[in-house]
Amino acid sequence: MPTSSPRRFWLLALLSAAAGAIVSACKTAPEPAAPASATLEPATPVVGPIAGPKGSARSSPAGTVRAYRESGASHIYGLHADRIYKGKMPPLLYAVGVLNVEIDPVGIVTRLDWMRAPRHAPEVIAEIERMIQSASPFPAPTRLGKVVYTDTWLWHKSGKFQLDTLTEGQS
Repeated sequence: MPTSSPRRFWLLALLSAAAGAIVSACKTAPEPAAPASATLEPATPVVGPIAGPKGSARSSPAGTVRAYRESGASHIYGLHADRIYKGKMPPLLYAVGVLNVEIDPVGIVTRLDWMRAPRHAPEVIAEIERMIQSASPFPAPTRLGKVVYTDTWLWHKSGKFQLDTLTEGQS
C-alpha cells in the first residue's frame, strides 16, 4: 500500500487549498473611499422655492437621482406645508400614485409620467399634476443636468398627503 499514502497526501493538499480558497472568498471587500465632492454636499435638503427669471435661483447639491429626489420632495413640502399629513399615515389610504418627474437643467418641469396612477381617483391625479406644475421651477440639478426622478404620493381622504421620500410611515 505504498501508493495510498501519496494519494492521501494530494487529497489532503487539494482539500486544504479548496478550504483556503473558500475562506478567502468570504472576506468582505473594503469600502471604496468617498469622493471628495461627496463631502461637500450639505446635510440639509433644499426647502421652499425661490424663483429666478429663467428657472430656479436655488440649485440642488445632489450628485445622484436619489439625492435629487430629496431636494424635489423638500421643495414640494415647502410650498404645500398646509397640505402635508402630520404623523403616521393610516393603514388604508385613499390613493397611492407613483410618478416620474422630469426636470431640466434650470429646474423647470418638462414632463410628468405616471408609473402607477390612482385611476379610481382622477381628482387626485389632476391635483398632484397641478401641484407639481405650480411648484416649477424646482431646485436646479446643477451637478446632474437634466434629471428624471420618481416619487410615490401617499394621499389621505382629507386631501392631505405625504411623499414616500419624506414619509413618517404608516400605522
